[in-house]
Amino acid sequence: MLKVLSNLKNSFWRVIIIVILLCVQATTDLALPEYTSKIVNIGIQNGGIENAVPKVISKKDMEELLIFTNEDNEILDNYTLVGNSPNKEQEKIIHKYLGNNYVAEENTIYILKENKETINNLSKIMSTPLMEMTTIKNKETENQIKEQIIQNSNMPETQKQYLQSQSLIDIIKNSTEEQRQQILKQYSDKIDNMQESIKEQAAIASVKQVYKNLGVDTDKLQNNYILIAGIQMLGIAFITMVLAVTIMLLSSKVAAKLGKTLRDKVFKKVINFSNKELSEFSTASLITRSTNDIQQIQQLMTMLFRVVVYAPIIGIGGFIKVLTNSDNQMAWIVGVAILAILVIVGTLFIIVMPKFKKLQELIDRLNQVAREILTGLPVIRAFNKENKEEARFEMSNQNLMKANIFVDRAMSMMMPLLMLVMNSIAILIVWVGGHNVDNGNMQVGDMMAFIQYTMQIVMAFLMISMISIMLPRAAVSARRINEVLETKPDIIDPKENKKFDMSKKGLVEFKNVSFRYPDADTEVLSDINFTANPGETTAIIGSTGSGKSTIVNLLPRFYDVTGGELLVDGINIKEVSQKELREIIGLVPQKGILFSGTIESNIKYSNQLMSNEQMEEAAQIAQATEFIESKDKKYQEPIAQGGSNVSGGQKQRLAIARAIAKDPEIFIFDDSFSALDFKTDSKLREALMKKTKNKTVIIVAQRISTIMNAEKIVVLEEGKVVGIGKHNELMKNNETYRQIALSQLSEDELKEEGGE
Repeated sequence: MLKVLSNLKNSFWRVIIIVILLCVQATTDLALPEYTSKIVNIGIQNGGIENAVPKVISKKDMEELLIFTNEDNEILDNYTLVGNSPNKEQEKIIHKYLGNNYVAEENTIYILKENKETINNLSKIMSTPLMEMTTIKNKETENQIKEQIIQNSNMPETQKQYLQSQSLIDIIKNSTEEQRQQILKQYSDKIDNMQESIKEQAAIASVKQVYKNLGVDTDKLQNNYILIAGIQMLGIAFITMVLAVTIMLLSSKVAAKLGKTLRDKVFKKVINFSNKELSEFSTASLITRSTNDIQQIQQLMTMLFRVVVYAPIIGIGGFIKVLTNSDNQMAWIVGVAILAILVIVGTLFIIVMPKFKKLQELIDRLNQVAREILTGLPVIRAFNKENKEEARFEMSNQNLMKANIFVDRAMSMMMPLLMLVMNSIAILIVWVGGHNVDNGNMQVGDMMAFIQYTMQIVMAFLMISMISIMLPRAAVSARRINEVLETKPDIIDPKENKKFDMSKKGLVEFKNVSFRYPDADTEVLSDINFTANPGETTAIIGSTGSGKSTIVNLLPRFYDVTGGELLVDGINIKEVSQKELREIIGLVPQKGILFSGTIESNIKYSNQLMSNEQMEEAAQIAQATEFIESKDKKYQEPIAQGGSNVSGGQKQRLAIARAIAKDPEIFIFDDSFSALDFKTDSKLREALMKKTKNKTVIIVAQRISTIMNAEKIVVLEEGKVVGIGKHNELMKNNETYRQIALSQLSEDELKEEGGE
């Protein structure tokens, strides 16, 4: 898989941008639960007040507050007393909290010198005094404490009446430290025994009362906080959406480019394969590897970045947030969720993995059967074997369907099971968190944030689990692609190319050539010696399986000789590049192969810029003009894939015209006249003789009439040369040739056509 992914270097900068954007998206996603917590805890529960430190406080309330603490200097050092002439910064704060209600002469106030460390420190100092002050100033509490003081003392009636007329704050202010502690003892003990979260909320409620005393519109303060936090939340969500869309767009481009790169590499590799490598990989398998397998890698790539980069950040970041932003006593719930997911995914992975490996092989098999049936359709119909082939296709199709159904069923179970885990975890969080909220160990907003963080962690593992299911299939595909890319062609160009000897232009020499097919035990050709001279026609004939086509395949280096030397233009063909060698050869294969396009594009296949005159001359020599001119669009007549819309003879003539149009040094005709009638065959050879006066012509043929007039005839039998000469010489001296000739023509016909 890593070898396949190394092809991403062409999209290096896109990958870097995707990674950066994923980090930003993960950060924004992790920020959203905090805003949920703030809106619930601060915006709703605390009325928009963030902590137990009033930003503004009246001089009167500050003086009363200092009665309940011994840290007067610490508090006053962090506040500024504002009178008639506040500065611009102070005016902004006053306007934010008091609007137009502030009158300097009547409401001299203290403004906090905001600093994060200051606020954290003051919150600890001021929370208890604030709670004590607001508690004491409560009318019911005030009356209750006065009654207790009167009952516990033997003061005269007049003093009791005076005490009743005084405020409790004034009474405490005028009391000794010991009396003050005694009055506040029961309330101080209650405050000290409170849970921290409850204590913080009570202190914030005291700050709210301080604001009300000053004339602050606390409802507006709350609404503003919720509105601002909501807008920030929407802004982050919008950024997340834009990032997600951008990341998917870039990921798709990177995946598509990787797919294109892999297809190019596989195709270019296959183009350079010799027949040996092509026989190792079936055509159906190569097509599957170039399409379906690469498609699997491409689909994986669109998800891979999110899993490799995004999921770990979300998972780890979410877990850190859970531990730092809420009661870590609930962290075990996240562990339970992760364990449940790993068990489900691990079980499915063990079950499905073997099927993924089998799936690609079954696709190969189906492609092979379908291709075989479609190619051999005429034969199947001729023998009435449609039912048999349908059954064969049905079996391959059924096997693939069963494997797909098994995989899909297993995969379809995963999402419901994982959703069950998610919902169960949400219920568990609410259950445990509800008890913690009830006990004062947690706030509602923290519980909601905990749910969101847990869902993010679970979703991160869900993504990892999804990719873990896709990965095995993609890994199988990657291995199959690497098999093609890492296969070294058996036939390679030399490090230093030699140049052809122009004094021996067109000369072909077989010197003690032998050849055996890969993995074969016996040699197909052995001790082949003959020369094909320029300006002459050299014919090769022999019984079926004697090695005629094998000799033809050795010349363009479709295979390499395993013994001896094969020389072209005086140079061993292993010492020149394949491109230069094939540039001087015009091959007409045994099976006429045409490409989809037009008649013109097929004839001009070697050079699309060749003149129309050269194309028409080649068609005329190949005796193709007659049927071309009968077409409606002449040379622009469409040719279907494989030439399926022309007859066998027309296909062969176009293939011959294609080779003639190339005008090479060496012509090779591998039984290329078999589909032609005798009259057309004769005309074609006569016209070809004029065109190839100075060319080397090698003809492999079954028909004696095609090669009787050749300057040299090479007779093969069981991979060995058993005779070389002209027709008349071989008729007299070579029994093998004589038997082949007499099996086709009578002695009189042979004498008449091949006479002295």
